[in-house]
Amino acid sequence: MTDLASRLPQMFPVLSPAQIQLASRFASGATQTFPAGAKISDIGDRDVPTWLVLDGRLEAYKHDGLSRNVLIVSHDEGQFSGEVSQLSGRPALACFRAGPEGCRLLPFDAAHLKALIIGSAEVGETIMRAFILRRVGLIDGGSAGSVLIGIPGNSQLVRLQGFLTRNGYPNTVLNAEEDIEGRAFIERLGILPADLPLMVCPNGTVLKHPSDAEAACCLGITPELDPNKIYDVAVVGAGPSGLAAAVYAASEGLSVIVVDERAVGGQAGSSARIENYLGFPTGISGQALAGRAFNQALKFGAEIALPVSVTGLVPPLPGELASKPHQILLEGNRSIRAYTVVIASGARYRRPDIPHIEDYDGAGVSYWASAIEAKICENEEVILVGGGNSAGQAIAFLSPRVKRLHLIVRRDLSETMSTYLIDRIAALPNVDIHVGCELASLTEDARGGFNTIVRNLLDQNEKSFDVRRIFLFIGADPNTAWIKCRISTDDKGFITTGSGLSETVVAELGRTPLPLETSVPNVFAIGDVRAGSTKRVAAAVGEGAAVVSEIHAALKFIRPDKPSLPTAL
Repeated sequence: MTDLASRLPQMFPVLSPAQIQLASRFASGATQTFPAGAKISDIGDRDVPTWLVLDGRLEAYKHDGLSRNVLIVSHDEGQFSGEVSQLSGRPALACFRAGPEGCRLLPFDAAHLKALIIGSAEVGETIMRAFILRRVGLIDGGSAGSVLIGIPGNSQLVRLQGFLTRNGYPNTVLNAEEDIEGRAFIERLGILPADLPLMVCPNGTVLKHPSDAEAACCLGITPELDPNKIYDVAVVGAGPSGLAAAVYAASEGLSVIVVDERAVGGQAGSSARIENYLGFPTGISGQALAGRAFNQALKFGAEIALPVSVTGLVPPLPGELASKPHQILLEGNRSIRAYTVVIASGARYRRPDIPHIEDYDGAGVSYWASAIEAKICENEEVILVGGGNSAGQAIAFLSPRVKRLHLIVRRDLSETMSTYLIDRIAALPNVDIHVGCELASLTEDARGGFNTIVRNLLDQNEKSFDVRRIFLFIGADPNTAWIKCRISTDDKGFITTGSGLSETVVAELGRTPLPLETSVPNVFAIGDVRAGSTKRVAAAVGEGAAVVSEIHAALKFIRPDKPSLPTAL
């Protein structure tokens, strides 16, 4: 919290009398009065309103570890409660009680809160900044949210940490063997080693080695999906392009839902630092950029469902395009419907051709470099394979933390990496670059690391390295396996759009497709999954913005009652 100490006035601002009067017009109900010490809401409660304090004091508490409630902050007159959860009605991370003299409060549910944020730029900016800083504070504080108990470095524990962290949910990790509190909790419940890791949710529910979906259900991350609702836009994928499409579409009055199988941010969300994105001269982490876009989408009313796997797309029949929506099939026999669909599912990490390497995914082999992985291999030797910008950022992030990093690349870095990253890597004393080489094999050693063989492609000579962890940044393949309907792709599986479609497909459409439209009418593809796209965050965001104009053009024929923006299409 030390970095946030100077921003406490922004975290807990006091609204002026004029701002209170303006905000009151957006309240979702009448003023409510609570006696001293009254519990107003509990940790884990859904749809907890944001409270504006008119008189008295409102106290917010969090869980400290596995038991006690600890005071976070007291909200006085003119201050408001809540954090990012209040924008979506998700379960609260704090409980609220009236102060020692009671309090008089004005409620704002999620819908009215968004109306206030959009309707008043000044008050809206104050609230959004405070909410984001409060969530950051809860994460940095390390004693709010969920408690994970397990063996450090265990692949399932690392997976859970990564899932919660990438979705912006605070969590505390206790060592099941060394932390007194964690060991006592396990002994008290009679937990077996096979049951680890444990996840203790904010509401007290205990999960044994949960999946991401089970963790999300306990936290209330995944919203209830209405099978009868028809959205204007369904976006598959919550990477930079999908989030950009959601922000622009929702801000222009369209009903939007975004689904993703894991977390917001996509591959960019796992980047330690993005330094060539316009407007961030000192760089920004992929997770921070994705978090801002996520909050922006919520602000404008987009629904975001995580983690939800899409299993198929069923378009309407050719004669029903104007009257029936697309159906997006989801795991668990669920589905959503939308008049237009944006495929922003990105790409899947590529693996080297080494037998059974997939068995070590998350258990020594990683496709991103976060603080979680860096902690595991601290002061150890590691291998990183790949020569793109993502690899370069990972090297710069890992190098100060590891003993030595072996970089394995097939080509000279100047062919694949930005100059500023090449210069930075050259200045790192503990990075050895092996050009013209490939990772040939790996075998697990007794200490949980790997004995690896690196082969020179020119002379076939081989070297052996004992390393703690292997990081793979060797590109990606299009994430289109879920698409069962016929959508045209190129020879590598990337989706073709607009002018990239063949004359036969254009004839079947019955009209010239829009630039980002696929071979299935009213289905669009953007970002890394699209053939010919520029694999850069800025380009993905640009396509996310551009596709919304095309969606308006499509909806003009599907839903003539829907107001559309002027378009130059």
